[in-house]
Amino acid sequence: MDRLTDTHVLSPKKQLFLITWPIFIESFLQVMMRFSDTFMLSFISDDAVASIGVVNQIMMFTFVLFNFTAMGSGVVVSQFVGANNPEGVRKTIAHAITVNLSFGLAVSVLVYLLKDWFLAFFGLTPVLLDYANTYVTIVGLFLFAQAMILTMSAILQAMGHTKDVMYVVMGMNILNVFGNYVFIFGALGFPQLGVQGVAISTAVMRVLAMIVMFHLLVKRMPIKLPFKAFITFEKEYMAKILQIGVPAAGEQLSYNTSQIVITMFITSLGATALATRVYAQNLMSFMVLFPMAISKGMQIFIGQLVGAGKDEEAYHNMFIGVRYGLSIAVSIGALLALFGQQIMGVFTNDLDVITLGATILFIGLLVEPGRTSNIVIISALRASGDATFPVIMGILFMWGVSVPMSYFLGIHLGFGLVGIWVAMLMDEWIRAGIMWWRWKSKRWMGRAVVKRQ
Repeated sequence: MDRLTDTHVLSPKKQLFLITWPIFIESFLQVMMRFSDTFMLSFISDDAVASIGVVNQIMMFTFVLFNFTAMGSGVVVSQFVGANNPEGVRKTIAHAITVNLSFGLAVSVLVYLLKDWFLAFFGLTPVLLDYANTYVTIVGLFLFAQAMILTMSAILQAMGHTKDVMYVVMGMNILNVFGNYVFIFGALGFPQLGVQGVAISTAVMRVLAMIVMFHLLVKRMPIKLPFKAFITFEKEYMAKILQIGVPAAGEQLSYNTSQIVITMFITSLGATALATRVYAQNLMSFMVLFPMAISKGMQIFIGQLVGAGKDEEAYHNMFIGVRYGLSIAVSIGALLALFGQQIMGVFTNDLDVITLGATILFIGLLVEPGRTSNIVIISALRASGDATFPVIMGILFMWGVSVPMSYFLGIHLGFGLVGIWVAMLMDEWIRAGIMWWRWKSKRWMGRAVVKRQ
């Protein structure tokens, strides 16, 4: 096992860098996958972009469900690595894969059977509904592959094999761009399938990535992982995974559910607002790119420190991650805000979308310090074992501030998408202040789910 916390010759900054740089590239490639999908779909129409943006709200909701196991197993594995317990690592991995594969298959069938019911919530126009139905029919059947990708990538990263995940996502990007290209434009003799082709490309890419990642996981195991391990259930290990996973995924579940409700508000504003939101969110993904990488790196690093019984080191090292995350996120946000109209013009010729998108990018710059603080500190709290407090605060303020204020400012007062983004700003900043207080209070100390041998 890679125990990065054991190295005494490297400073905490260098240790964090070793963990984080492959995660940063992997996160960048994940964003580029969504970016390339949006960019290439824009050659079909803004309606195609808007419809897939709506469908992705459903897909992201299922990803959060898969994260109950994926996020929990990642934290537990990192703590077992810090505690130098390879048997604990093996059993945690076996439980995580069995549970999430079963759950992923069930969700895939459920989404396929209930797709019409899900899409009816958004009140899409006939054109948008046709695009959305085509995409969710194909991609929904293969959601189990994404469940396995999320689980295995979290485990590989927790063991310190962050480069493996980076290389797999790199391959996924290449396959995704190639598949989109040939199916959207009918290149190299392939049929021109439009949105249907994008869905096929996505499904095939995920299945191939799942197979490769499983091979890497078996290869990187510290001790042998026999087939029997996948059918042997021990409540102790599942309890540890769920102790972290349920609250952690609960926070994301609350966020994605609130975003689905807010998407319904935006749908009522028309296709222009929907398309603008998709374009703006894809661009703002570059702002959260580095904070997300830092947060994953911090989760591994702090999980290993806590597992090794080094709570004070974990406390001080978290501030390094926040500092770097804020500086880079705000710098990227400033560039997007400054050149908003020019950047939006790359995606669309619609002047209304360009003007509105530039305004949203400026507000996004103001949102970012709060959002970055939440992303990094919540990951650190989760890694320490203090996973319940962030989800309570998340539910309280997402549904007490973000959703009602989105309706009040965006719909009732008529500020539209701008009002909805201001509501998001309020939610992120209030929660960020609370998360800072929680970390500095040190009330998370002593909550590790793994005891050092």
